[in-house]
Amino acid sequence: MDVHLIDGTYELFRHFFAVPAAADVNGQEVGAVRGVLASVLSMIENGATHLAVATDHVVESFRNDLYPGYKTSEGVSEELLSQFPVLEEALEAMGVMVWPMVRFEADDALASAAAKAAHDDGVKQVLICTPDKDLSQCVVGTRVVQLDRRRNILRDEAGVVAKFGVKPPSIPDYLAVVGDSADGFPGMPGWGIKAAASTLSRYPHLEDIPKDWREWHPSIRKARVLSESLFNAWSDALLFRTLATLRLDAPVSDTVEDLRWKGPRPDFEEWCRRLKSPNLLRRATSAKSMR
Repeated sequence: MDVHLIDGTYELFRHFFAVPAAADVNGQEVGAVRGVLASVLSMIENGATHLAVATDHVVESFRNDLYPGYKTSEGVSEELLSQFPVLEEALEAMGVMVWPMVRFEADDALASAAAKAAHDDGVKQVLICTPDKDLSQCVVGTRVVQLDRRRNILRDEAGVVAKFGVKPPSIPDYLAVVGDSADGFPGMPGWGIKAAASTLSRYPHLEDIPKDWREWHPSIRKARVLSESLFNAWSDALLFRTLATLRLDAPVSDTVEDLRWKGPRPDFEEWCRRLKSPNLLRRATSAKSMR
């Protein structure tokens, strides 16, 4: 079997900005919710049997305690934020496993679930459905891969190396030095993507980089500048790597079998009425009958 792990936060944001606004019977904005439900249902119609959706039920996480500049919900539209609990409940009614994260992030849930599923001998492939570069650290050979569903790009370990110039285990170190504007930390001054790739492809982790720049491989340009930038702010580099490292102990399902889609719950009909989306009920019922 294949296991599909879906970044619900990414999907909700993507649909919020891509589909027309729409109100439910109570007047609440649910356009993005309807879009995500239809998208997940299309995966089921196309053969997905075991799947789960992780969401940032609360945008802030333990990382905000570590670094005050880390991303928050500030500036995010209330019309978008208000759809998170609606999406989570509607997906559960549709019969899909949902992991709403509070202390952890959705990315941590995806990483934790991918690690668990990869150890199940019955799993053929784990597909982490998100383009988020953070999740590239979870890729393992061709067994655990990343799928960008919008652009239909499948990225295995060779694909990660082709894109970033480093192997998956080095992605947190890579992000530590180049920074991640989406997550709110700046990286190391002078370190661009080319410098990070050329350095970390030879020295996979920050601790592997020689402290004396004269010992660096001669192919690495501006070694002295990079070395001074890194080691003069070593504690910052380690902190940024911690922020970029996904946790594997987030609370997710214990077994892959928990992720099997068995059809919508009886209350999904009421959800479809509330969302003014009778077609979703017809599609979910039809998909169930084909199993």
